[in-house]
Amino acid sequence: MKGEFKMAIGRTVREIAQYYSSEESFAIKTGKHLPNRGAIIGVIKDLRRVMFPGYFGTENITDTAPEYFIGNTLTEVYEVLKEQIETALMYKNEENKSAEELSVQAMEICEYFFGRLAHIQRLLLKDVQAGFDGDPAAKSKEEIIFSYPGLYAIFVYRIAHELYIKNVPFIPRIMTEHAHSRTGIDINSGATIGEYFFIDHGTGIVIGETTCIGDHVKLYQGVTLGALSTRSGQQLAGVKRHPTIKDKVTIYSGATILGGETVIGEESVIAGGSFITSSVPPRTKVIVKSPELTFKGQSGENDVWE
Repeated sequence: MKGEFKMAIGRTVREIAQYYSSEESFAIKTGKHLPNRGAIIGVIKDLRRVMFPGYFGTENITDTAPEYFIGNTLTEVYEVLKEQIETALMYKNEENKSAEELSVQAMEICEYFFGRLAHIQRLLLKDVQAGFDGDPAAKSKEEIIFSYPGLYAIFVYRIAHELYIKNVPFIPRIMTEHAHSRTGIDINSGATIGEYFFIDHGTGIVIGETTCIGDHVKLYQGVTLGALSTRSGQQLAGVKRHPTIKDKVTIYSGATILGGETVIGEESVIAGGSFITSSVPPRTKVIVKSPELTFKGQSGENDVWE
């Protein structure tokens, strides 16, 4: 049996090894490396400590000068993030830039990114307020910051979006897929999302890359803001494929809204279970007709409820 097993293993090794040499995706470019996923997740954790001090770290900011805590933490984040951005740029170096040029580019991206952090924090505080105002089950804003998966997904998206804007390879997707794996909420870093955004419950929400969401929008679990068709694959890259959701729209659980030309007008309410592929005028309520339900009792007689 051992001899047969070794022969089987040998065949498997040879078959798999063939793909190593023939499949382009398996061949890491000589002298180059992919970004470190663990380091990027560490950046997310450290930035969350800065955005929401006192919730996710061991430090007590009442005993430490805020400026010292912020400066020290961001300095550490800068060193890690710059290295990871430089690694990503080096790997995708399609213009054959020199190492020095890529280092300068990574530094410029970091300068832009860190210059946006105060703005991101202001947006997140508005998202926290939206969660508290929109959820009667919320006992406090502290509870939302500390435990709501929707806020975590929004936080990671807002961080990743700034890097997406600067065309950083790999890292924005690593960030949002990390949040996706933790929360069940899939927000592509390319989406554009306004302020005072609230995700209630959240599990199963999908927001596509070219989605545009206005201010004061509320989504419930299971909502899909997707593309009408992706059969053309890479030919659709850069094309507006996902819907536009205007200000003050509420979309209830399980609704699906598809298509780059689909616009949901401001102050509209979309019922749960809706399937929408065309635009909805402003201040419109989309209602799904209740299905017919049949209840069969022990007598075998049917009661039909509509």
